[in-house]
Amino acid sequence: MSRKRRMFDIDMPALEDISAGKAQDKALEKRRGPMAAAISENANALRDQQSTEDAIRVENDRLAHELVRLRSEGYITEQIALSDVVTERLKRDRKPGPDPELDELKASIRDVGLSNPIRVERRSDGRFDLIQGMRRLSAFRALLEETGSDRYATIPAGVSDAAELDDSYRRMVDENLVRKDISFAEMGALARGYAEDPANDCADVDKAVSILFKSASYTKRSYIRAFASLLTMLEKVIMHPNDIPRNVGVELKRKLDGDPGLIRQVSTALIAEPDRNSAQEISILRGFLSAENTILPNPKVNSLDKPRRAKTTFQVTGRAGIAKCSASNGRIDLRYDLDFTRVDRAKLEHAVAMLIDDLQEEDDLTHG
Repeated sequence: MSRKRRMFDIDMPALEDISAGKAQDKALEKRRGPMAAAISENANALRDQQSTEDAIRVENDRLAHELVRLRSEGYITEQIALSDVVTERLKRDRKPGPDPELDELKASIRDVGLSNPIRVERRSDGRFDLIQGMRRLSAFRALLEETGSDRYATIPAGVSDAAELDDSYRRMVDENLVRKDISFAEMGALARGYAEDPANDCADVDKAVSILFKSASYTKRSYIRAFASLLTMLEKVIMHPNDIPRNVGVELKRKLDGDPGLIRQVSTALIAEPDRNSAQEISILRGFLSAENTILPNPKVNSLDKPRRAKTTFQVTGRAGIAKCSASNGRIDLRYDLDFTRVDRAKLEHAVAMLIDDLQEEDDLTHG
Protein backbone atom coordinates (compact mmCIF):
# COMPACT_ATOMS: atom_id res chain seq x y z
CA MET A 1 0.00 0.00 0.00
CA SER A 2 1.47 3.23 -1.13
CA ARG A 3 1.97 6.00 1.35
CA LYS A 4 -0.31 9.11 0.88
CA ARG A 5 1.62 12.15 -0.14
CA ARG A 6 1.31 15.31 2.00
CA MET A 7 0.14 18.49 0.23
CA PHE A 8 1.86 20.91 2.65
CA ASP A 9 5.06 20.74 4.48
CA ILE A 10 4.83 22.97 7.52
CA ASP A 11 7.76 23.52 9.77
CA MET A 12 6.36 24.01 13.24
CA PRO A 13 8.65 25.73 15.71
CA ALA A 14 9.53 23.97 18.87
CA LEU A 15 7.21 24.64 21.77
CA GLU A 16 9.95 26.21 23.89
CA ASP A 17 10.70 28.72 21.09
CA ILE A 18 7.20 30.27 21.28
CA SER A 19 7.15 33.31 23.63
CA ALA A 20 3.81 33.54 25.43
CA GLY A 21 2.30 37.07 25.60
CA LYS A 22 4.72 38.56 23.06
CA ALA A 23 3.75 40.23 19.78
CA GLN A 24 3.53 38.05 16.73
CA ASP A 25 6.68 37.81 14.69
CA LYS A 26 6.94 39.11 11.14
CA ALA A 27 6.11 35.77 9.65
CA LEU A 28 2.80 35.57 11.45
CA GLU A 29 2.06 39.25 10.58
CA LYS A 30 2.51 38.47 6.92
CA ARG A 31 0.04 35.62 7.19
CA ARG A 32 -2.72 37.97 8.53
CA GLY A 33 -5.48 38.41 5.97
CA PRO A 34 -6.47 41.70 4.30
CA MET A 35 -9.66 41.96 6.39
CA ALA A 36 -7.76 41.80 9.65
CA ALA A 37 -5.32 44.47 8.41
CA ALA A 38 -8.19 46.76 7.43
CA ILE A 39 -9.84 46.35 10.82
CA SER A 40 -6.58 47.17 12.57
CA GLU A 41 -5.99 50.26 10.45
CA ASN A 42 -9.55 51.42 11.05
CA ALA A 43 -9.13 51.01 14.80
CA ASN A 44 -5.94 53.08 14.73
CA ALA A 45 -7.67 55.78 12.70
CA LEU A 46 -10.55 55.90 15.16
CA ARG A 47 -8.14 56.27 18.05
CA ASP A 48 -6.35 59.15 16.26
CA GLN A 49 -9.67 60.82 15.48
CA GLN A 50 -10.82 60.56 19.09
CA SER A 51 -7.54 62.03 20.29
CA THR A 52 -7.90 64.94 17.86
CA GLU A 53 -11.51 65.55 18.90
CA ASP A 54 -10.48 65.55 22.58
CA ALA A 55 -7.76 68.13 21.87
CA ILE A 56 -10.20 70.33 19.91
CA ARG A 57 -12.75 70.09 22.73
CA VAL A 58 -10.17 71.17 25.31
CA GLU A 59 -9.10 74.13 23.14
CA ASN A 60 -12.72 75.17 22.53
CA ASP A 61 -13.40 75.10 26.27
CA ARG A 62 -10.35 77.27 26.86
CA LEU A 63 -11.39 79.77 24.20
CA ALA A 64 -14.96 79.85 25.55
CA HIS A 65 -13.72 80.68 29.05
CA GLU A 66 -11.39 83.34 27.63
CA LEU A 67 -14.29 84.87 25.67
CA VAL A 68 -16.42 85.00 28.81
CA ARG A 69 -13.59 86.71 30.70
CA LEU A 70 -12.97 89.28 27.96
CA ARG A 71 -16.68 90.06 27.70
CA SER A 72 -17.04 90.46 31.46
CA GLU A 73 -14.14 92.95 31.47
CA GLY A 74 -15.52 94.94 28.54
CA TYR A 75 -12.90 94.05 25.93
CA ILE A 76 -15.44 92.61 23.48
CA THR A 77 -17.28 95.25 21.47
CA GLU A 78 -21.02 94.75 21.07
CA GLN A 79 -23.73 96.69 19.26
CA ILE A 80 -26.27 97.87 21.82
CA ALA A 81 -29.43 99.93 21.38
CA LEU A 82 -29.20 103.63 22.23
CA SER A 83 -32.49 103.31 24.09
CA ASP A 84 -30.88 100.79 26.45
CA VAL A 85 -28.09 103.15 27.58
CA VAL A 86 -28.74 104.95 30.88
CA THR A 87 -26.65 107.97 31.90
CA GLU A 88 -28.01 108.82 35.36
CA ARG A 89 -25.85 106.57 37.54
CA LEU A 90 -22.75 108.79 37.42
CA LYS A 91 -22.70 112.56 37.71
CA ARG A 92 -20.90 113.96 34.67
CA ASP A 93 -18.17 116.57 34.49
CA ARG A 94 -19.43 117.91 31.18
CA LYS A 95 -20.51 121.52 31.20
CA PRO A 96 -24.22 122.06 30.45
CA GLY A 97 -25.43 123.57 27.22
CA PRO A 98 -24.52 122.96 23.57
CA ASP A 99 -21.22 121.29 22.80
CA PRO A 100 -19.33 123.27 20.11
CA GLU A 101 -17.29 120.21 19.13
CA LEU A 102 -20.25 117.86 18.72
CA ASP A 103 -20.77 118.77 15.05
CA GLU A 104 -17.20 117.74 14.22
CA LEU A 105 -17.70 114.40 15.96
CA LYS A 106 -20.99 113.82 14.15
CA ALA A 107 -19.33 114.52 10.79
CA SER A 108 -16.55 112.05 11.61
CA ILE A 109 -19.05 109.34 12.60
CA ARG A 110 -21.00 109.88 9.38
CA ASP A 111 -17.82 109.54 7.29
CA VAL A 112 -15.83 106.77 8.96
CA GLY A 113 -17.95 105.48 11.82
CA LEU A 114 -17.09 105.37 15.52
CA SER A 115 -13.44 104.44 16.03
CA ASN A 116 -13.55 104.40 19.85
CA PRO A 117 -16.50 102.47 21.37
CA ILE A 118 -18.22 103.74 24.48
CA ARG A 119 -17.92 101.76 27.72
CA VAL A 120 -20.93 100.61 29.68
CA GLU A 121 -21.77 98.28 32.57
CA ARG A 122 -24.57 95.72 32.61
CA ARG A 123 -27.62 96.38 34.77
CA SER A 124 -29.88 93.79 36.34
CA ASP A 125 -32.81 95.00 34.19
CA GLY A 126 -30.97 94.24 30.93
CA ARG A 127 -30.03 97.85 30.22
CA PHE A 128 -26.58 99.49 30.49
CA ASP A 129 -25.06 102.26 32.64
CA LEU A 130 -22.79 104.62 30.67
CA ILE A 131 -19.26 104.83 32.11
CA GLN A 132 -17.21 106.45 29.34
CA GLY A 133 -18.28 108.22 26.16
CA MET A 134 -20.98 110.79 26.92
CA ARG A 135 -20.02 112.92 23.92
CA ARG A 136 -19.98 109.89 21.59
CA LEU A 137 -23.39 108.80 22.86
CA SER A 138 -24.75 112.33 22.42
CA ALA A 139 -23.47 112.40 18.83
CA PHE A 140 -25.22 109.11 17.99
CA ARG A 141 -28.46 110.31 19.59
CA ALA A 142 -28.30 113.55 17.61
CA LEU A 143 -27.62 111.69 14.34
CA LEU A 144 -30.50 109.31 14.99
CA GLU A 145 -32.84 112.22 15.63
CA GLU A 146 -31.64 114.11 12.56
CA THR A 147 -31.59 111.22 10.07
CA GLY A 148 -33.92 108.57 11.49
CA SER A 149 -31.46 106.00 10.09
CA ASP A 150 -31.23 102.60 11.77
CA ARG A 151 -27.46 102.97 11.36
CA TYR A 152 -27.47 105.21 14.43
CA ALA A 153 -30.02 103.28 16.48
CA THR A 154 -27.24 101.12 17.95
CA ILE A 155 -23.75 102.03 19.09
CA PRO A 156 -20.52 100.01 19.51
CA ALA A 157 -19.82 99.47 23.19
CA GLY A 158 -17.42 97.63 25.44
CA VAL A 159 -19.74 95.94 27.92
CA SER A 160 -18.42 94.89 31.32
CA ASP A 161 -20.02 93.56 34.47
CA ALA A 162 -21.31 96.04 37.03
CA ALA A 163 -18.59 97.36 39.33
CA GLU A 164 -18.52 99.21 42.63
CA LEU A 165 -19.64 102.82 42.29
CA ASP A 166 -16.20 104.18 43.21
CA ASP A 167 -14.56 102.02 40.54
CA SER A 168 -17.06 103.19 37.92
CA TYR A 169 -16.32 106.83 38.77
CA ARG A 170 -12.58 106.17 38.54
CA ARG A 171 -12.95 104.68 35.06
CA MET A 172 -14.86 107.74 33.90
CA VAL A 173 -12.45 110.19 35.51
CA ASP A 174 -9.26 108.48 34.35
CA GLU A 175 -10.40 108.63 30.74
CA ASN A 176 -11.22 112.32 31.07
CA LEU A 177 -7.86 113.15 32.63
CA VAL A 178 -6.21 112.63 29.25
CA ARG A 179 -8.55 115.09 27.55
CA LYS A 180 -6.83 118.33 26.62
CA ASP A 181 -10.02 120.37 26.89
CA ILE A 182 -11.19 119.35 30.34
CA SER A 183 -11.09 122.25 32.75
CA PHE A 184 -10.38 122.43 36.46
CA ALA A 185 -13.89 123.78 36.89
CA GLU A 186 -15.35 120.64 35.30
CA MET A 187 -13.26 118.41 37.53
CA GLY A 188 -14.17 120.47 40.58
CA ALA A 189 -17.85 120.23 39.68
CA LEU A 190 -17.54 116.46 39.38
CA ALA A 191 -15.94 116.23 42.85
CA ARG A 192 -18.74 118.33 44.31
CA GLY A 193 -21.38 116.19 42.63
CA TYR A 194 -19.74 113.03 43.91
CA ALA A 195 -19.63 114.38 47.48
CA GLU A 196 -23.26 115.50 47.31
CA ASP A 197 -24.52 112.12 46.10
CA PRO A 198 -25.83 110.18 49.15
CA ALA A 199 -25.02 106.89 47.45
CA ASN A 200 -21.29 107.61 47.75
CA ASP A 201 -21.17 108.20 51.51
CA CYS A 202 -18.67 111.00 50.94
CA ALA A 203 -19.75 114.36 52.31
CA ASP A 204 -16.30 115.94 51.99
CA VAL A 205 -15.15 117.42 48.67
CA ASP A 206 -11.49 116.96 49.62
CA LYS A 207 -12.09 113.25 50.10
CA ALA A 208 -14.01 113.09 46.83
CA VAL A 209 -11.03 114.60 44.99
CA SER A 210 -8.70 112.05 46.61
CA ILE A 211 -10.94 109.18 45.52
CA LEU A 212 -11.78 110.31 41.99
CA PHE A 213 -8.46 111.83 40.98
CA LYS A 214 -6.12 109.36 42.64
CA SER A 215 -4.14 109.08 39.39
CA ALA A 216 -3.47 112.84 39.28
CA SER A 217 -0.50 114.53 40.91
CA TYR A 218 -0.78 116.14 44.33
CA THR A 219 -0.51 119.61 42.77
CA LYS A 220 -3.28 118.93 40.28
CA ARG A 221 -5.56 117.63 43.02
CA SER A 222 -4.96 120.84 44.98
CA TYR A 223 -6.05 122.88 41.95
CA ILE A 224 -9.21 120.79 41.59
CA ARG A 225 -10.05 121.37 45.25
CA ALA A 226 -9.51 125.11 44.79
CA PHE A 227 -11.93 125.27 41.85
CA ALA A 228 -14.50 123.15 43.66
CA SER A 229 -14.39 125.64 46.54
CA LEU A 230 -14.49 128.64 44.18
CA LEU A 231 -17.59 127.29 42.43
CA THR A 232 -19.27 126.82 45.79
CA MET A 233 -18.62 130.48 46.65
CA LEU A 234 -19.66 131.93 43.27
CA GLU A 235 -21.88 129.22 41.82
CA LYS A 236 -24.90 131.44 41.20
CA VAL A 237 -23.03 134.23 39.42
CA ILE A 238 -20.25 132.53 37.41
CA MET A 239 -21.37 132.08 33.79
CA HIS A 240 -18.17 130.71 32.18
CA PRO A 241 -16.42 128.62 34.84
CA ASN A 242 -14.72 126.30 32.39
CA ASP A 243 -12.85 129.19 30.76
CA ILE A 244 -11.29 130.47 33.98
CA PRO A 245 -7.49 130.03 33.82
CA ARG A 246 -5.98 127.90 36.53
CA ASN A 247 -3.90 130.66 38.11
CA VAL A 248 -6.84 133.07 38.20
CA GLY A 249 -9.13 130.52 39.82
CA VAL A 250 -6.63 129.33 42.41
CA GLU A 251 -5.50 132.83 43.39
CA LEU A 252 -9.05 134.17 43.53
CA LYS A 253 -10.08 131.31 45.79
CA ARG A 254 -7.28 132.22 48.18
CA LYS A 255 -8.35 135.86 48.14
CA LEU A 256 -11.91 134.90 49.01
CA ASP A 257 -10.70 132.62 51.78
CA GLY A 258 -8.75 135.49 53.26
CA ASP A 259 -11.65 137.94 53.04
CA PRO A 260 -15.11 136.26 52.86
CA GLY A 261 -16.66 139.71 52.50
CA LEU A 262 -15.02 139.94 49.09
CA ILE A 263 -17.44 137.29 47.78
CA ARG A 264 -20.25 139.84 47.74
CA GLN A 265 -18.08 142.36 45.87
CA VAL A 266 -17.15 139.83 43.20
CA SER A 267 -20.77 138.73 42.85
CA THR A 268 -21.97 142.31 42.51
CA ALA A 269 -19.40 143.06 39.82
CA LEU A 270 -20.40 139.99 37.81
CA ILE A 271 -24.13 140.62 38.13
CA ALA A 272 -23.61 144.14 36.83
CA GLU A 273 -22.51 142.66 33.48
CA PRO A 274 -25.30 140.16 32.64
CA ASP A 275 -24.38 139.91 28.94
CA ARG A 276 -20.68 139.31 29.49
CA ASN A 277 -18.74 136.74 27.48
CA SER A 278 -16.01 134.54 28.92
CA ALA A 279 -13.22 137.04 28.21
CA GLN A 280 -15.13 139.80 29.98
CA GLU A 281 -15.85 137.56 32.95
CA ILE A 282 -12.20 136.61 33.30
CA SER A 283 -11.25 140.29 33.10
CA ILE A 284 -13.60 141.10 35.98
CA LEU A 285 -12.14 138.29 38.08
CA ARG A 286 -8.60 139.39 37.31
CA GLY A 287 -9.49 142.86 38.51
CA PHE A 288 -9.94 141.55 42.03
CA LEU A 289 -6.42 140.18 41.94
CA SER A 290 -4.87 143.54 41.09
CA ALA A 291 -3.44 145.92 43.68
CA GLU A 292 -6.44 148.27 43.86
CA ASN A 293 -8.92 145.52 44.57
CA THR A 294 -6.97 143.24 46.85
CA ILE A 295 -7.30 143.41 50.57
CA LEU A 296 -4.40 144.96 52.37
CA PRO A 297 -1.88 142.40 53.52
CA ASN A 298 -1.31 141.82 57.17
CA PRO A 299 1.24 144.30 58.47
CA LYS A 300 4.74 142.92 58.47
CA VAL A 301 6.12 142.02 61.83
CA ASN A 302 8.92 144.35 62.76
CA SER A 303 12.22 142.74 62.00
CA LEU A 304 13.36 143.61 65.52
CA ASP A 305 10.48 141.56 66.95
CA LYS A 306 10.86 138.64 64.58
CA PRO A 307 14.11 138.67 62.61
CA ARG A 308 14.16 136.96 59.23
CA ARG A 309 16.06 133.72 59.21
CA ALA A 310 19.10 133.75 56.95
CA LYS A 311 18.58 130.14 55.95
CA THR A 312 16.02 127.37 56.37
CA THR A 313 17.21 123.76 56.35
CA PHE A 314 15.05 120.65 56.15
CA GLN A 315 15.01 117.05 54.91
CA VAL A 316 12.62 115.27 52.56
CA THR A 317 12.37 111.50 52.12
CA GLY A 318 12.40 110.29 48.51
CA ARG A 319 12.54 106.96 46.70
CA ALA A 320 16.35 107.02 46.63
CA GLY A 321 16.79 108.11 50.25
CA ILE A 322 16.75 111.41 52.14
CA ALA A 323 17.14 114.73 50.35
CA LYS A 324 18.86 117.49 52.32
CA CYS A 325 17.62 120.95 51.43
CA SER A 326 18.50 124.49 52.40
CA ALA A 327 16.58 127.60 51.33
CA SER A 328 17.56 131.23 51.57
CA ASN A 329 16.62 134.51 49.91
CA GLY A 330 16.72 133.82 46.17
CA ARG A 331 18.37 130.41 46.50
CA ILE A 332 17.51 126.81 47.23
CA ASP A 333 20.04 123.96 47.44
CA LEU A 334 19.20 120.27 47.14
CA ARG A 335 21.48 117.34 47.93
CA TYR A 336 20.11 113.96 46.92
CA ASP A 337 21.48 110.55 45.93
CA LEU A 338 20.67 111.04 42.25
CA ASP A 339 22.86 111.94 39.29
CA PHE A 340 20.86 114.86 37.94
CA THR A 341 23.08 115.01 34.83
CA ARG A 342 21.61 111.69 33.74
CA VAL A 343 18.02 112.89 34.05
CA ASP A 344 16.34 113.84 30.79
CA ARG A 345 16.64 117.61 30.40
CA ALA A 346 13.00 118.14 29.46
CA LYS A 347 11.90 116.14 32.48
CA LEU A 348 14.23 118.08 34.75
CA GLU A 349 13.03 121.41 33.37
CA HIS A 350 9.43 120.35 33.87
CA ALA A 351 10.08 119.36 37.49
CA VAL A 352 11.80 122.67 38.27
CA ALA A 353 9.04 124.62 36.52
CA MET A 354 6.41 122.82 38.57
CA LEU A 355 8.33 123.61 41.76
CA ILE A 356 8.65 127.31 40.91
CA ASP A 357 5.05 127.54 39.73
CA ASP A 358 3.75 125.95 42.91
CA LEU A 359 5.93 128.15 45.16
CA GLN A 360 4.86 131.31 43.36
CA GLU A 361 1.31 130.65 44.41
CA GLU A 362 2.13 130.67 48.14
CA ASP A 363 0.62 133.69 49.86
CA ASP A 364 3.70 134.37 51.96
CA LEU A 365 6.23 134.18 49.09
CA THR A 366 8.18 137.35 48.44
CA HIS A 367 10.64 138.13 45.70
CA GLY A 368 13.95 139.84 46.31
